Amino acid sequence: MKTTRLIALFILSLSASYATMAAQPLNVSMIQLIATPEKYQGKRVRMMAFLRIEFEGNAIYLHKEDYEQAIYSNGLWIDLPKAISNDKALTDRYVLVEGVFDGTRHGHLGLWSGTITDVTTLEPWHP
Repeated sequence: MKTTRLIALFILSLSASYATMAAQPLNVSMIQLIATPEKYQGKRVRMMAFLRIEFEGNAIYLHKEDYEQAIYSNGLWIDLPKAISNDKALTDRYVLVEGVFDGTRHGHLGLWSGTITDVTTLEPWHP
């Protein structure tokens, strides 16, 4: 009986450890996501990007110039929580973003190279 409890406790601790590791985001660049979307499909990722919040155009871009020149393929649509989508202090700046990558969704009019969903971190980047 004691052995069974020890085995059960060991299995529970392993699963808790695995769950903690699985929840950790992968540090990636947008280049990796755009070039090999299948590798990151459904995974939690973290990256630096230029954020633009606007009606039918919430997106992150590799560079500020990609937004200014409307190079949508160098960007990802971003599903922002309502509280953040009205935060003008975050728009037009580089941010640290963490969320789940979906390479099958391409945002409004299908212009972007994928989507970031379930955003849990969105912070201004201060180098």
